[in-house]
Amino acid sequence: MTIAIGNDHAGTQYKFEIVKLLEKKGYKVLNFGTDTEDSMDYPNTVHPVAEAVESGKADFGITLCGSGNGAQMAANKHQGIRAALCWNNELVELARLHNNANILSIPARFVSLQQALGFVEIFLTTKFEGGRHQTRIEKIPTKYC
Repeated sequence: MTIAIGNDHAGTQYKFEIVKLLEKKGYKVLNFGTDTEDSMDYPNTVHPVAEAVESGKADFGITLCGSGNGAQMAANKHQGIRAALCWNNELVELARLHNNANILSIPARFVSLQQALGFVEIFLTTKFEGGRHQTRIEKIPTKYC
């Protein structure tokens, strides 16, 4: 399985640890994030993550920025993307179970590294329930239901 990851300066240290975890588990990682803590614009790293997931080059994506909001908003500009901003285990699990989220957005300034690593584990091991949820997510790309 291939995971695309992108981060801005606020998520650099977490990104390094997440990549180690992913590689240890045998995932292929496409790293679109910055490797420094010099200020930079998160869309520059988030759009390539979304494009990789949307095109099928990656199975899932992970984005990190200070609040997670900007990264999630940028990723969700792509039609095939369902990026979820998550700050606790329950939200991560529901994002996969009910929303079939394909990108996890982590707010690096608001969660611990251990929490973030746990989110990644939950995100990648939780399966979409389908059923009534499938009908709902099919309505997401439309302008008006």
